[in-house]
Amino acid sequence: MSAEISSPNDAVIVKVRDAVCWITFNRPKSLNAINDDLVAALADITDALKDNTDVRAIVMQGEGDHFMAGGDIKKFERALVKTSNKEELRAEFSALLDNVHKVIINMRALPQPIVASVKGAVAGAGVSMMLACDLVLAADDAFFTLAYCHLGVSPDGGSTYHLPRMVGLKRSFEIALLGDRFDAETAERWGLINRVIAADELKAETDKLAKRLASGPSHAHAEAKKLLNASLNTSIENQLDAETAAFADCTTTEDFREGVTGFIEKRAPEFKGT
Repeated sequence: MSAEISSPNDAVIVKVRDAVCWITFNRPKSLNAINDDLVAALADITDALKDNTDVRAIVMQGEGDHFMAGGDIKKFERALVKTSNKEELRAEFSALLDNVHKVIINMRALPQPIVASVKGAVAGAGVSMMLACDLVLAADDAFFTLAYCHLGVSPDGGSTYHLPRMVGLKRSFEIALLGDRFDAETAERWGLINRVIAADELKAETDKLAKRLASGPSHAHAEAKKLLNASLNTSIENQLDAETAAFADCTTTEDFREGVTGFIEKRAPEFKGT
């Protein structure tokens, strides 16, 4: 039995049901903007999920009407009021981003598939957090902007890593340098999200997808995620070797035995994640 997953503070709500871990950003009055407590909670939760075999899928979502509206600009203002020393500012914001980036690294390394369920504002670090998820369902009222250029800073949270891989360099430059707002249909057309869902159906569709993933072959999902993440940074020869190793490893699981048996018996397999 894996240890219980919990949040160290109320900036994030975490619940596990039916093998799905629901992670909810809980700062609705600030449009779920990132602050120290939210980052600390996400770091703890994603650390705890690494070896948790009870959780087979993860959902990230925002409390209230929005997913995440980027960084906490009021925190930025307080930092600027506190000091004009460039080295102190550099150190403070470097420390903040180091913590944010730990969360992003954890997310990409987690064996469980992560679904982002987004609505309302998805801006700045909210876009970065969404891009770090494996699948994205977006309400038809969702809107997106990378936004960093409007504050006079460059992007963070892995957005400059993920964007070129998803939409190509030209579109990435457009998104990063102009900071224009775009809607969910555009995000789907550009390949940033998987599906646009009617806002009043988002919760039900997210639940359906999460349960489908959680009932799948967990080890095979983890190996597929690992392979896909590595594919753009390796040679075809190395990727084929990695596929051989992953496939062979999957054949030692009970899920593989069940999958083959289900196919032969002409029935849907019942995967247990073992």
